[in-house]
Amino acid sequence: MRAEITDNKVKVVVGLGQTGLSCARYLSSRHENFKVIDTRPNPPGLQQLQAECPDVELELGEFKEETLLNAAQLIVSPGVDQQTPAIRKAVAGGVPITGDVDMFASQVQAPMIAITGSNAKSTVTSLVGEMARAEGLNVAVAGNIGLPVLDLLQEAPASLYVLELSSFQLETTNNLGAEVATVLNLSLDHMDRYTTVEEYRDAKLRIFQGCHQAVINTDDSLSGIDLPSNVKQWQFGLEENSANQFSLLTRDNEQYLSFNSDILMPVSDLKIAGSHNVANALAALALGHAAGLSMTAMISALQSFPGLPHRCQWVAEKNGVNWFNDSKGTNVGACIAAIQGLGGKGKLILLAGGQGKDADFSALKEPLSNHAKLAILFGEDAEIINKAIEDVIKTLTVSSMEEAVRLANSEADAGDIVLLSPACASFDMFSNYEERGEVFMRCVGGLH
Repeated sequence: MRAEITDNKVKVVVGLGQTGLSCARYLSSRHENFKVIDTRPNPPGLQQLQAECPDVELELGEFKEETLLNAAQLIVSPGVDQQTPAIRKAVAGGVPITGDVDMFASQVQAPMIAITGSNAKSTVTSLVGEMARAEGLNVAVAGNIGLPVLDLLQEAPASLYVLELSSFQLETTNNLGAEVATVLNLSLDHMDRYTTVEEYRDAKLRIFQGCHQAVINTDDSLSGIDLPSNVKQWQFGLEENSANQFSLLTRDNEQYLSFNSDILMPVSDLKIAGSHNVANALAALALGHAAGLSMTAMISALQSFPGLPHRCQWVAEKNGVNWFNDSKGTNVGACIAAIQGLGGKGKLILLAGGQGKDADFSALKEPLSNHAKLAILFGEDAEIINKAIEDVIKTLTVSSMEEAVRLANSEADAGDIVLLSPACASFDMFSNYEERGEVFMRCVGGLH
């Protein structure tokens, strides 16, 4: 069925929140006719929308099929699933669908570095931004980190855009055309939204559409893709490898970051800890090099970059026990990376739990059996995690972060590491992963 043609079609922003609000600002600045719809009676950003766009038409509550079918275009926010029946019916009826990233890409002239992956997106995106600043460029970092991309159009144009993009954002991205694009890694995540890992992977791989250069992780076969011959490819990985490869070298018992077997800097000069962060540093070098940044500027940024809050962030040392906050570890792959990255430095006590997003936690068994002595579990899916790992490690279940920290403190010996890396979303107990990490750090700070 084709969408009914009317004389008063308007664009429809589907879903408010931070991204929907930025879309509304953008459309309003262009004096376009649009309306905003959201299933929630009081969505985030509602008061700001009414203050900034007082004349915009709003529909709150269950989606009306006639609104979607008669739209000139659907601008779908990342948090809204395109498989929602009313949206599927509108798309089947011929209504075009887009998102904020495509709208942004159509308006900017400067090159874009586009970064996605199951884990480490924010760390690598921020690090590449710091490298560009060290080069003296006017760089803007946005997307799934910081400002929504369309809000950048209200600012002076940048000479380089570094964008962190989620799979949800990429679902509505068809014409990105990045100068450099990468999928850093792929592990199971958001299985409450995707029916198969292939569907999730396909969403991520959309980042390569129209790109001029690609950065490929040779350690992660799932994130690779066959690209046209005119797309220049660069590689990164922890094993010494072929041309166009940023890799890890060992010389005289010292590890180095390298490019094509040429030593760039010792790993010991990095402030960010763990083997997963060595991979992140190599990825950032590959992306920056592809974009034309100098080695001098990139190495300077690497030597000073302290890492991001809530991402394997060292919190404190108490009685010989080191405490790390990896609250941003919201999926199994991120948790595994943190365990493996810190596991060689001492026996781990893992704090994990929350909303599991239908994940398979059995993948935690091997890294836990190799590196950990105890898992302290909390939150909505604590019992699901427990059933997945209890045959390889001692587990204890608690009802609060405070109790988890106290128990970890009583179980830890000097030389151990206590790692909060939940492998789950936080919304059952906290507003977001930041609040979860801050509560953890306060609890650690209160220990005697």
